[in-house]
Amino acid sequence: MRLVVKIGSNILSAKEGGLDERRMRAIADDVCRALEAGHEVAVVSSGAVAAGMSRLGIKGRPADIRLKQAAAAVGQSQLMWLYEKVFSGNGKKVAQILLTRDVFTDRARYINSKNTILTLIGLGVVPIINENDTVAMDEIRFGDNDQLAALVASLLGADRLMILSDVDGLYTADPRRDPGARLIPVVSEITREMEKTAGGVGSSVGTGGMYSKILAARIAMSAGISVNIINGRKSGLLMEVLQGEQYGTLFHTESGKLPARKGWIAYGLKAKGRLVLDDGAKDAIVSRGKSLLPSGIILVEGDFDRGDPVYCVSSSGKRIAKGLSNYSSVEIEKIKGMKSSEIGSALGYSYSDEVIHRDNLAVLG
Repeated sequence: MRLVVKIGSNILSAKEGGLDERRMRAIADDVCRALEAGHEVAVVSSGAVAAGMSRLGIKGRPADIRLKQAAAAVGQSQLMWLYEKVFSGNGKKVAQILLTRDVFTDRARYINSKNTILTLIGLGVVPIINENDTVAMDEIRFGDNDQLAALVASLLGADRLMILSDVDGLYTADPRRDPGARLIPVVSEITREMEKTAGGVGSSVGTGGMYSKILAARIAMSAGISVNIINGRKSGLLMEVLQGEQYGTLFHTESGKLPARKGWIAYGLKAKGRLVLDDGAKDAIVSRGKSLLPSGIILVEGDFDRGDPVYCVSSSGKRIAKGLSNYSSVEIEKIKGMKSSEIGSALGYSYSDEVIHRDNLAVLG
């Protein structure tokens, strides 16, 4: 089984500031037990900013982006030094990989990143993946490492994403505020009510919260990847879950894995527009795996060119697929609702009978 293990700042941060080496050692022990059991493991880890804040004497998470980037630059070396230390005790080597959002939008960089990480795993090296906070600006940021972990899981074709949280899992309410909150052991569908209940900001040392974990779970589940949220402060849970024990919350999906290219289209690329479809086109795409023809398009939204990624949405606005358009928004405006045989007469040329070919179309969840 191929795993991505996401570790948040709350798990790695010591109460007095900086990083908790004892906790990092316990997590490394758990990961190494999974490796010894034959699993392939990549780690997505926060903690660089928290480590840098301690070394720079900063209290509270920096609001200024430049100060945050400076803290990440100072803390990244300490984070990796500690990972090197705790994994070497188990005879394992680690490798640092820093990513920005644009890695997932460029096909060549996407494939190169995948090949590098899988090569490291094949060599018995544990990849430690983090966002490159030092250089990331708003347009190339992930926002939090929960989303990064879900995208990495899709990139690697992982079987499972394990999110180590500072609580036992997803609850019916915030367990810190509501003593009657109940743990939800299994989730097969993420609802709007669930997202609303989980809403809220993260801690003073991290950007994520349960809401970001649910959004990450949605991405992973749509790619056919199961997700576990477990308490990262309790040693041994990782292997127990892998052995079939029930802890925390399991986000279970019955959908099959997306092929690598369709995973890239679905979660790597940022959509430039939307095509609103009628019910017939929606059914053809979702239920029968067909291409999108111009006859099924009701409305064109946004300004995009040929080859750009666009969402396909139902008449109610629900996203049902994302694909690479064979025509620009201006061209689709002229041919929407028409038969494929009428494209040439409407435009004076025809690139394709399909607005989006099924090979370039990824159904979303």
